[in-house]
Amino acid sequence: MALHIVIMAAGKGTRMKSDRPKVLHRLAGRSLLQRVLDTTATLQADGTLVIVGHGADQVETAIVMPGVSMVKQEPQLGTGHAIQQVVPHLPDEGTTLILNGDVPLIRAETARALAEACGGNRLALLTVTLADATGYGRIVRAADGTVQAIVEHKDATPAQREIREVYTGMMAAPSAWLKRAVMALDNDNAQREYYLTDIVKMAVAQGVPVVASAAPAEIEVRGINSPRELAQLERLHQAAVADTLLDAGVRLADPARIDVRGRLRCGRDVEIDVNCVFEGEVVLGDGVRIGPNCVLRDARIADGVVIHPFSHIEQAEVGPGSLIGPYARLRPGAVLGAEVHIGNFVEVKNSTLANGAKANHLAYLGDSTVGERVNFGAGSITANYDGVNKHRTVIGNDVHVGSNCVLVAPVTLGDGATIGGGSTIAKDAPAGQLSVSRARQLTVPGWKRPTKQAK
Repeated sequence: MALHIVIMAAGKGTRMKSDRPKVLHRLAGRSLLQRVLDTTATLQADGTLVIVGHGADQVETAIVMPGVSMVKQEPQLGTGHAIQQVVPHLPDEGTTLILNGDVPLIRAETARALAEACGGNRLALLTVTLADATGYGRIVRAADGTVQAIVEHKDATPAQREIREVYTGMMAAPSAWLKRAVMALDNDNAQREYYLTDIVKMAVAQGVPVVASAAPAEIEVRGINSPRELAQLERLHQAAVADTLLDAGVRLADPARIDVRGRLRCGRDVEIDVNCVFEGEVVLGDGVRIGPNCVLRDARIADGVVIHPFSHIEQAEVGPGSLIGPYARLRPGAVLGAEVHIGNFVEVKNSTLANGAKANHLAYLGDSTVGERVNFGAGSITANYDGVNKHRTVIGNDVHVGSNCVLVAPVTLGDGATIGGGSTIAKDAPAGQLSVSRARQLTVPGWKRPTKQAK
C-alpha cells in the first residue's frame, strides 16, 4: 500500500528565543528535523513532504535529501491549515503519515506501527500514557474501547482529566479521506485557526473508524518548544545511549558525563572516562582506553589504543597499540600505524606515520609521509605551506629529527638520516648521514647587559 509522509515544520518556535528555525536546532549533533527525516527514510515511503514556514529558506538550504520535497505554509494558520497546503501534492491512494519536525526521537518502528494501524481505511492517532497528563489533549474512548474524541485539558471534565492517555500530535489517515476532511475544516474559534484535531469528530460522525496506536515510551513523542526542553531531552537521550553502551559491556566512568552525537561502536573491554564527546561515526576497537575530556569525530581507533586526556581526533585513523596525548590533536587525514606515539601538544594533519614512529612533544606534522621508527623531536615542525600551496615532506625509516628543527617542504629525508637539533632543512637529507644547518655560535667578549637609566 502506498505511503506518503508529511512532516510539519513550519512553526516559528518563539519560545526558543532564536533567529534559527526551531526544527534546525540540534539534538545529539543533528537537527530536530534531520533526525525525523533520517528515521522516516527507513520506512521507504513513496514520498515525503516537509511543510515549512518560518525560516523556510534556511530549512530548505539545510535539508537536501532525495525523495523529500518542501511545501510552504504562508501565513501559518494552524495545523489543519498546514495540511491543507499539501493536499494538491498528495495522491488519493494509500495512507498519509503525519509527523512533527520538532519531535526528534520517534523510532521507525513506532512510525511504522502508526501507519499500519491506519491500514488505508482508519484514522490512527499516536498516543502515549503519561503519569502527569496536565496540559495534554485526552483520548476519550467509548465503552467498547473505540476512540470518540480528543478533549483538550482546558475543556475536560474532572473525570476526563483523570485520563492518562493523551494525543501526541501525530496521526495516519487514508489519503483520499484526509484531503476531503482538511478542506472541510473551519476556523470558528478564538484563535481563528484551522485545527487538524477537528477531523477526529468528522471521522466519528462519518463512521470512519478511529483507532489509537500507543508509543512505547514518552521520550519518543516529546516535542521541543524551548531551550530548556531541548536540554532536558538531550540528557534523556544521552542517558539512554549510555545505558545501551553499558549493556554492551563498555565501562563508563560516569554515565551522566558522556555525549554521543552520532554513532559510537565499541569492541570489548573499552573504557571511557568522563566528559568525552563522540561525533559522527566513531569506532573503538577492543581494549581501547580513553581519558577524560577527549573529543573524537569520525575516527577509527584500533585495538589497545590509549588516548590520554584532552586529546582531539577528527577524521583520523589510529593503529593498534598507539598512545595519543595528553593534549594531542589529530586532524583530518591523519593515519597512524601500530605502536605510534603522539605526545602532548603534538598536531598531525593529512599525514601517515608508519609503525613505531614517535612525536612525543610540542611538534607539528602536516602533509607528511613518515616511515617506521622515526623519532620526531620536540619543537620540530614540517613547514608545509608556502602561502599559496601545500607541499609534502617524506621521512624515511629510522630517521631521527632533533629538537627545534624546521623541515621546509617539499623535502625528503632518507632512511636512517639524522637531523641535528635547531636545523632548518630545505634540501633533501641523504640516507644514513647527519645533516645540520645552523648559524655559527659566537661569543662576544666584554659585552655587558644594558641597565636602566635613572630618571
